[in-house]
Amino acid sequence: YSPHRKYPYMRGELAALWREARAAHPNAYEAWKSIASDPAKKKQYKQARGMGGFVRSNWQEVSELIAASVLYTAYTYGSDRIFGFSVIPAMSMLSYAAGIRFVQLMGGVGLSFYDWYADLPPASPQLWGEQTDVPESSDWYNAGYLITWGSNVPLTRTPDAHFMSEVRYKGTKVVSIAPDYAESSMFADTWISLKVGSDSALAMAMGHVILKEYYVDKTVPFFLEYTRKYTDFPFLVRVEKRADGTYIPGRMLSSRDMGRDEKHADFRYYVVDDKTGEIVIPNGTLAERWSDQEKWNIREENRDTGAEICPRLSVWDDKTGTVEVELPYFGNDREKRTLTRALPVRSIQTADGEVLVTTVYDLTLANYAIDRGIGGESAGSYEDDTPYTPAWQEKYTGIAPELVI
Repeated sequence: YSPHRKYPYMRGELAALWREARAAHPNAYEAWKSIASDPAKKKQYKQARGMGGFVRSNWQEVSELIAASVLYTAYTYGSDRIFGFSVIPAMSMLSYAAGIRFVQLMGGVGLSFYDWYADLPPASPQLWGEQTDVPESSDWYNAGYLITWGSNVPLTRTPDAHFMSEVRYKGTKVVSIAPDYAESSMFADTWISLKVGSDSALAMAMGHVILKEYYVDKTVPFFLEYTRKYTDFPFLVRVEKRADGTYIPGRMLSSRDMGRDEKHADFRYYVVDDKTGEIVIPNGTLAERWSDQEKWNIREENRDTGAEICPRLSVWDDKTGTVEVELPYFGNDREKRTLTRALPVRSIQTADGEVLVTTVYDLTLANYAIDRGIGGESAGSYEDDTPYTPAWQEKYTGIAPELVI
């Protein structure tokens, strides 16, 4: 937009197409549809990106164009294909909330403002809830395996690059994941040159291998202990039956579900205590942030009694049955919107009657198509062309399954 935000700018090619379409179609949605459904017109304005050529517009015009394009995306591909970015909260909480709330109400996905900060890793705060509170770069000396992914260290973190190059003298393996032969690729033992925009497919396939080999085929105590203590894997999730008879994962089982009339009951969640087999509320659930500060920690304790607990990752050992759930699918196959995965469930008596629950861990294994011998669209081997296997990712990334494994 112009200085002082007096008026917005629009790319010249897009402005010309939009104004022509708007004159021909009284309905803004139909106007955008005439552009978005025409390959030649789409190519015309998309190829002009990055080449300047902006022209003056007005807020009414651009707001109408954005609204029409969002509706077209929702109707054509589904609302879960809408992705939006909102201004950093530190600048304006009101602006951030307005943008992110709009995307959420549309059924879309709100991108983290963190994604736009140079090469800082968005996965860190998104997964662990901290502001990249990680060791300094010299800690790379303690690593035996490094992956540079979304971070071109020699270029964007030049003062730290020597740590990455020097640690290779002791045998540390470095892998660079980048579509182009970037500076970081020159430091790597292996360069994984995947297709642009296919990172998520590669990551899902990696996750499939890790879960299968280190959680199911064999168990690694360190991994199990870490995920049990520091992630939401043990928490119970309701499995809800829809009118058509299919099942979908719902929300977490809360203390309100169990008939407890207490402050912030919607935000106290349950795990199964491996010591007793009972469902309990651990310390550190979201409710404690705004109520009992003494419980706002991740000590493995029963929030109500203070007794030591051991959260159970899965309901497998005390399952009352298995069901097949419908999970959203975000692949490029437009005909396939959901995946049918099987998972173990346990029946719980709540204030409103019996409900089926599973754990986040069980849902994760099901989503990644890990075969547990209970049916569903699971993968019998890495060679199966089932979503999220090493074989499946190859058509998106161009990377051989053997390299992923």
